[in-house]
Amino acid sequence: MPKQTLTPAELEALTARTLAYYDSSARSFAAGTRDHDVSQNYAALLGAIEGAPPFRILDFGCGPGRDLAYFRSLGHAAVGLDGTPSFVEMARAETGCEVLHQSFLALDLPRGRFDGIFANASLFHVPAQDLPRVIVQLRDGLAPRGVLFCSNPRGSDSEGFNGERYGAFHSFETWRELVIAAGLVEIEHYYRPPGLPREQQPWLATVWRAP
Repeated sequence: MPKQTLTPAELEALTARTLAYYDSSARSFAAGTRDHDVSQNYAALLGAIEGAPPFRILDFGCGPGRDLAYFRSLGHAAVGLDGTPSFVEMARAETGCEVLHQSFLALDLPRGRFDGIFANASLFHVPAQDLPRVIVQLRDGLAPRGVLFCSNPRGSDSEGFNGERYGAFHSFETWRELVIAAGLVEIEHYYRPPGLPREQQPWLATVWRAP
């Protein structure tokens, strides 16, 4: 379990600073990420969900709505969530989907609502000390045997600001321990981008099933 090191005031400040960065650069962020190929991640989530579609999917950290739009285009009941006001507005306008405006550190998710949660490049913004609580909240938002997909930049269990954004960068071993402790069962993990040497694969993707 991560050691408690940040005060509530410090957590609030780092969250506000990170969200302010995204809010001020929302348009350029949308343009710069619009064509990123995350089809491997889409397939990992959707392929692990049991039963017949359409699925109820939460895009956790949906940003301007790229992935949310994709899930909706397949006919799924997609809901977004983001803490950045500009992203929430953009995602609603882009997709017509429900988009929850919630900080990652102050979640209020309906229990058992989602067949899958897609946390693509989002959970690394959660300080390590709060990750156990946040992962449990995501688990509780899943339907029985629902699927949690996570993709985060991997690291050596360090955290702090990179410019104006706070991030926590975990090794696979630490990340695995955290998610298993929340009661989720590992389905698979892989490194991205595909087809490159490991030192050129900065992203760790993991897929988990709820009890």
